[in-house]
Amino acid sequence: MTASKTNERPGTRATLRQFPMSASKARVVLNNIRGLDVNTAREILAGTTREAADVIGKVLASAVANAVNNDGLVAEELYVSAAFADEGITAKRFSPRARGRAGKIFKRSTHITVIVSRMDEERLEQMRSARSAQAAASRSRRVASSRRRADQTASLNKRETTHAAQAAQAELDAATEEAGVAESEHELVTGLLEPANEITSTGVAESQSELPNGVAESGTEGATAVAESGAEESATGVAESEATTVKKPRSRKSKAAAPEGVVQNAETASDDATEETN
Repeated sequence: MTASKTNERPGTRATLRQFPMSASKARVVLNNIRGLDVNTAREILAGTTREAADVIGKVLASAVANAVNNDGLVAEELYVSAAFADEGITAKRFSPRARGRAGKIFKRSTHITVIVSRMDEERLEQMRSARSAQAAASRSRRVASSRRRADQTASLNKRETTHAAQAAQAELDAATEEAGVAESEHELVTGLLEPANEITSTGVAESQSELPNGVAESGTEGATAVAESGAEESATGVAESEATTVKKPRSRKSKAAAPEGVVQNAETASDDATEETN
């Protein structure tokens, strides 16, 4: 039984002709996506670092677009049924070598073809179940992540609330303690001031009650002292005046003219006044 030709394979195709690359380089990448669904093939091509990956990715996108627009197929139900690279025209060039010889240069080209087809029902069912399981797993991961974040947020809020309550309680305790200290100080000051006030009021009352007697006694004593001092001062003043009167010099005429008895009496009075003063 002869195999089907490449141009007779069923499916929707896209072909890139005369691309300046060797067919062997393109086949390395085509072997990685052959038989896979379109989405998986795109992911593999996106992660391949070879130059042919970009070109084959464009050819695959063209084939999917042809299937969707021309054949009315669904892009998610397609897979890469065939992918091959044929050799194109080889351009021959030469480079000069030693001793007049020439080196051959072959500039190769390739024809890249990608064919996509719709998957059968069994494979579609498997793919749908796998997608459902993947979606459920993804949803469960998202739910677990969201719950974890919610728990973390709730724990953080609870911690903040606890800290706030502790801070408020600490402030209340501090205020209560300050109020107690102020009240105790007030009571202490009040207890110290009450006996002093009582003693002061008692002393004032007693002094007020004793004031008339003291004033009378002090008045009597003052009057007595004033009288005694006045008498002494008057006596002393009289004696000094008499002594001054006696000691005044007199003229010779008055002395000679005065009788002897008068002169003796005056001297005797002056001597007596001097003795009293001493």
